[in-house]
Amino acid sequence: MFNFIPAIDRYILRLVIVPMIGVFTLAASLLILDKMLRLFDFVAVEGGPVGVVFKMLGALIPEYASLAIPLGLLLGILLAFRKLATSSELDVFRAVGLGYGRLLRGPYIITVILMAANVALVFYVQPVSRYYYEQLEYELRSGALGASIKVGEFTTLKDRMALRIDESRDDGRELIGIFARAQNSEGEVLSITAKEGNFLATKDSPDTIILRLTDGTIVQRTGAEGSTPRVLSFTRHDLPIDLPRVEEFRARGDAEREYILPELVRIGWSDNETEAKRDASQASFNFRLVEVVMMILMPLLAVALAIPPKRSSSALGVFVSIVMVVAYHKVNQYGEDIAALGRIDPIIALWGPFFIFAALIVWMYYRVAFVPGGQAIGALETAFGKATKQFGKLFSRKKRGNDTAAALAPAE
Repeated sequence: MFNFIPAIDRYILRLVIVPMIGVFTLAASLLILDKMLRLFDFVAVEGGPVGVVFKMLGALIPEYASLAIPLGLLLGILLAFRKLATSSELDVFRAVGLGYGRLLRGPYIITVILMAANVALVFYVQPVSRYYYEQLEYELRSGALGASIKVGEFTTLKDRMALRIDESRDDGRELIGIFARAQNSEGEVLSITAKEGNFLATKDSPDTIILRLTDGTIVQRTGAEGSTPRVLSFTRHDLPIDLPRVEEFRARGDAEREYILPELVRIGWSDNETEAKRDASQASFNFRLVEVVMMILMPLLAVALAIPPKRSSSALGVFVSIVMVVAYHKVNQYGEDIAALGRIDPIIALWGPFFIFAALIVWMYYRVAFVPGGQAIGALETAFGKATKQFGKLFSRKKRGNDTAAALAPAE
């Protein structure tokens, strides 16, 4: 199917894609799992349905993917070239005249594709999904999802009605052990108990739902003093409930991260907007752009950190690569914040660190690709090797001491 791609490029692509997908999946899963625990607590406190947790997590996937994609790309290429280096295949390729530039042709094809995907994410999909997440959170807090009934507590459904349930099943659709107390405009008080119940939507009035009760009793008391309450038994009774009026959620655009690309450009360079609004929009635009453009340097950084010293299998480069990417992302976030406040120009705050980081990456790649025996992090590798040896000697000395003490100990 891909016979038009040279065999060497297909081979390197296979080496890159497998760890890249694995890293991307792992990174996204860890970020989602960390957020999932907090969302479950939040939804439980608000009394919402469990299903809304997965909707909110789905809305956060584009935001997490924008960070996981560069990280997966970097580690995928790094692990592929590390495997080539440790198996001496890289030496064979270079001996037959295949330099790093030629070997990076396949990885750069993947890089361009992922850059296009990341542009779509950060400039279009992510702002809309973030707004959807905020909308779900608002509806959950306000009760617009219609699922704020808490087990074992009295819940006020409207001004003159309270409801208590003993147990909830099927994600809140089936209620067990129901007690309701309501008062109508004529002063009559209804005390209702039922074995089971469930909520039903009405077609005529979306602001009213039906609580269908099964196997229960109604005690009706009039407002007149000395009147005898009436007791009625029922097998099924429909109780209409007026939903509280919920204020509509705000329009998209409360924060700059909810604007898509055309909106950011229009607001950031418009004379009709306030200076604070323009600064925030320009900061958000440059932050998203610089995060995407940095991906073009990920293959160079991966190669620079993938090649361990000769006769060494050190994995220090993997650790350094993760630290560098995460640190750069945090620097960009800080630059966006101070640029949004108008304290510094967005070009300086965001593109300044980019050019410094890019110069460092180019230097590291040059050391590995064009300097004979050059290492991008040679000093760190040397220090790491010495520390590892010292730790090994200390561990061996301690182990020998424990063995000697055990040998000299008297037998029982």
